[in-house]
Amino acid sequence: MRSILTACLGAVFGIALMIMPDAAEARWLRAESPRFIVYTDGDERVLRDYVRQLEVFDWVLRSQTGLTSNDDGGGKLSIYLLGRRDDIDIVRPGLGSNVAGVYFPATEGIFAVSLRERRQTTVLFHEYAHHFMHQHFAGAYPGWYVEGFAEFFSTVDISARNITIGEHNRDRAGWLMSANWIRMEALLGSRPSEINSPDERAAYYSMAWLLAHWFHSDPVRNRQLGAYLAAVAAGQDSVTAIQEATGLSLATLERTLRSYLRGGLPYASGSVEGAPAPQVEVTTLPASADDLLLLSLHLRVGRSEDDRDASASAVRQAAARHPTDPFARLTLAHAELHFGDPATGVRLLEALVADYPTDTEALQYLALAYYEAAEDAERSARINLLNQSNALLAQALEIDPDDYRTYLYLGRNREGTPGYPSQNDLAIWGAAYDLAPQLSGIRFGLGRALMLSSRFDEAIVVLSPVANNPHGRDASIYAQRLIELARARQPPVPYEEDDT
Repeated sequence: MRSILTACLGAVFGIALMIMPDAAEARWLRAESPRFIVYTDGDERVLRDYVRQLEVFDWVLRSQTGLTSNDDGGGKLSIYLLGRRDDIDIVRPGLGSNVAGVYFPATEGIFAVSLRERRQTTVLFHEYAHHFMHQHFAGAYPGWYVEGFAEFFSTVDISARNITIGEHNRDRAGWLMSANWIRMEALLGSRPSEINSPDERAAYYSMAWLLAHWFHSDPVRNRQLGAYLAAVAAGQDSVTAIQEATGLSLATLERTLRSYLRGGLPYASGSVEGAPAPQVEVTTLPASADDLLLLSLHLRVGRSEDDRDASASAVRQAAARHPTDPFARLTLAHAELHFGDPATGVRLLEALVADYPTDTEALQYLALAYYEAAEDAERSARINLLNQSNALLAQALEIDPDDYRTYLYLGRNREGTPGYPSQNDLAIWGAAYDLAPQLSGIRFGLGRALMLSSRFDEAIVVLSPVANNPHGRDASIYAQRLIELARARQPPVPYEEDDT
């Protein structure tokens, strides 16, 4: 695993699903550049500017972390720039009115959403920094650093001529100057999800930003940070590790951070010369996107039992306006499969695959439907359904060999079958891992396969980032359980809800 530390330059779902954009007022645009696919229902000029800034920001992150420009990892990230706060509630209701952007590493699609106002650039950069870290430098990081890394780089300022790194975050700095801090032990040893008080959570993020800024602003401290993160990844307690790496007690470290904040935070500024000037291709999406694009994203991340009927009903109503449109047909089939009537979903997908045999998502969803049906089938029917599923996935793989979802579904299809895991099974899970290491479901699949192959130490490395995920909750608990079993040289136990 590469080091991320080279020297630095200086949900309960509410029913918001019926709030859909009026087709007369919106027309979705799609912009594609070397590393991004960005969607918006706003102005094309603004869209192109955002894509340019994202490409430059990616270049900044690569230059600061020593990542080569040729390392594309899992391919292009899809980002949706939204015009209204209510639009985020269509994708994922219940997040809270203060949420202006979210990164979704979901099994059915890795993407980010953000409000597109200029002042929200820091939100978009924060979410992309999460993606960048998890995609290219997946590791067992303490929770505060996952957030601190994103907060530190979120303030990168990109103008037509200059790039500034290390600007202070006014909101975070203002909070730290006027509000109570949490104990350093809580910052270093907790995940944000473990802190219930809104004020304490705000202090957590603010202190995480400040500590990351302090580490990254000095080459010596940067090396100390590397030693600290390596120790935590090796299993050392975070509190002990940071004291040993810095030579400071927690009380002294807190006093140092307070003095650092008051003394004015250093930053670095340089020319934009050398940054990419990407080609950006902009196309207009069909009218069906106005009614269904945000709902299609909701289907990827929404799993509330209470709102399943409402979700399916909203999609049916919107899709009825575009009965022959391929995207509308796919979205309706997806909604029926997971939120409505699965049998109808299968019928719609079979018809869609017949009409569009190169639609990889339709192939994947139909393969997933056969896999789900196989779980409750008798042995002979189960084998037949899994064979049909595998055939569809082989077809999808031939069309697009770089889609992590195909490898994930192939790996799942093989779990529990005779002779599992074979070397080919390990290769399939390895391909999924290389393309999307941020997905806990993929890490669980690969980790279990490695444990069944008695490659326990490798499994621990794969599973440790999930165990340390600051937002992992149940997945983190399960990962910790698998690690305990791996250390004891025991086989894995199943986890029925391993979707991210």
